[in-house]
Amino acid sequence: MINKAFSFCCTCMLLLISLFANAQENQNQNTETGPVNELFRSNGKIYVIVGVLLIIFIGIVIFLIALDRKISKLEQREKN
Repeated sequence: MINKAFSFCCTCMLLLISLFANAQENQNQNTETGPVNELFRSNGKIYVIVGVLLIIFIGIVIFLIALDRKISKLEQREKN
């Protein structure tokens, strides 16, 4: 159970890292940016958005791990 949760978290973190790396690469390639992106970057709010998204993602992962533990306990009770 813990190994499944750990592997799920590792997979999600690797996907998230690759997503951010890809976004950064695309950002460097495109010198022209949209007005919304430029507005967020000029005000420094892009980091707030990334932080909020990261917090939401971590919350979802924690919820899924807790749900997996509860389901595993119910399965153990059902077997006994």
